[in-house]
Amino acid sequence: MRLLALLALTSVALFAAGESLGLEAKAKELNIPAIVMFFIFVGATLGVTYWAASKTKSASDFYTAGGGITGFQNGMAIAGDYMSAASFLGLSGLVYLQGYDGLVYAVGFLVGWPVILFLMAEKLRNLGKFTFADIAAYRLAQKEIRNLAAFGSISVVALYLIAQMVGSGKLIQVLFGLPYEWAVVLVGVMMIIYVTFGGMLATTWVQIIKAVLLLSGVTFMAFMILQNFGFSFEALAQKAVDTHAWGQDIMAPSDKGKIKDPVSAVSLGLALMLGTAGLPHVLMRFFTVGNAKEARKSVVYATGFIGYFYLVIAVIGLGAVVYLTPEHAPEFFVDGKLFGGGNMAAIHLSKVVGGDIFLGFISAVAFATILAVVSGLTLAGASVISHDIYGQVICDGKADEKKEMKVSKISVIVIGVVGVILGILFEKQNIAFMVGLAFAIAASANFPILFLSIYWSKLTTRGAFIGGFMGLITAVLLVILGPVVWVGVLHNAEPIFPYAYPALFSVTVAFIGIWFFSITDNSQRAKSEIEAFEAQKVRSETGFGADGAVSH
Repeated sequence: MRLLALLALTSVALFAAGESLGLEAKAKELNIPAIVMFFIFVGATLGVTYWAASKTKSASDFYTAGGGITGFQNGMAIAGDYMSAASFLGLSGLVYLQGYDGLVYAVGFLVGWPVILFLMAEKLRNLGKFTFADIAAYRLAQKEIRNLAAFGSISVVALYLIAQMVGSGKLIQVLFGLPYEWAVVLVGVMMIIYVTFGGMLATTWVQIIKAVLLLSGVTFMAFMILQNFGFSFEALAQKAVDTHAWGQDIMAPSDKGKIKDPVSAVSLGLALMLGTAGLPHVLMRFFTVGNAKEARKSVVYATGFIGYFYLVIAVIGLGAVVYLTPEHAPEFFVDGKLFGGGNMAAIHLSKVVGGDIFLGFISAVAFATILAVVSGLTLAGASVISHDIYGQVICDGKADEKKEMKVSKISVIVIGVVGVILGILFEKQNIAFMVGLAFAIAASANFPILFLSIYWSKLTTRGAFIGGFMGLITAVLLVILGPVVWVGVLHNAEPIFPYAYPALFSVTVAFIGIWFFSITDNSQRAKSEIEAFEAQKVRSETGFGADGAVSH
């Protein structure tokens, strides 16, 4: 109750601050239905958190909901995790602005799932406990591998977190007329409350509720758009081509967009495909189910929901091209630009097709989307710090469970504060693009080590550590030297590295580095690691010795 009172007071204080700061002159009037639905959702999720807090007793409950989630529930939650603000707001905005480029992202995001289904899901469940570093460090040296995994995971979590924070800030700015900075702070506070008290159980159920609401919302939007075109996608696409300033160019790769050449397209595709299998908050979900069969089931369900979602996003993006023009909907434009930027296209479109009530619903769902994903990310980041760094590296695997939980909860607060600061600093970036960078790092640092530790018997600690760091550093360096940071943030005239997406180069560097430094490692430790592969293989195939579900 104290928390609820505190939240209510914070909200009132923020609104008061909004009044006194004389918000943007052009800010829209308050949307009452949206605010009502927003508070209903926030109230419901706080209720879920309160219920989950009563069931979260041990570290296993906190990190993995005690392994008691079913395949279908987990599939829904994974879909919820994956259908983030970047997917919903960022991709529909990208299709609205650049057409085809947005669809390249959508296909790339989806294609990663068969990789996880056939190569990873079962093995992850059989070998892991709380984090993916458990798998990489199964037969390799704990300290080096966990430190490396922590670096990779925290880089990914930080970039992903920025994207979600930017989305939420813009959304609340449009919805409540609150200043962007206050909006980001509000999300940070809510997220800290969810994760600290409810752990994985609360995060899972918030994801499931949000996935159902989001799929319902986008289905209704697509239905309302297509019915005006006799349910013909071709007619909608033709009208979009006639309306968009680029004309026919929105239907093909274009040098006006972000994906200017084949190298960029392949590099982005690789990042999205392999990056999915290296995202710490997605990998963590495989430890919440009871066994490998449920893990496989959850990927099948998730792939179905996610595939459907991306098909619908294409319709929504083209619908936005047709309906959101200064002539057709002048109320959404300020000085000739869409209010809130391209990321808000789906939100404005919901008002065009369904009026204020539906706008309220979609806004509340978009906020729920952000909150749920941010909670999953924060939990993944906190578990890396508490379980991998504190529990396994600092305490040598002998950490007291209560202390580890305490470290985890402090980490949540720290990640929350850092996320808010970064969200404010990166206000102007397109959020689908930020997530693309997170995927590039996941594909370069996390995926090669995870994949080779499961499938390649000759992998050694030296190879994994040096090669993994080479991949991570290459990815980060090329992002900094590329057009996004070097030109966009640091305002230099020309980028040193010409491509916006580094994955093609950094993933190659990681795999070659890991291979070379493993086969040239003749130490005694390397020999015993290679011998330990057989025992690991048996467990990864059969699940003998894996953690079962906790009975409550």
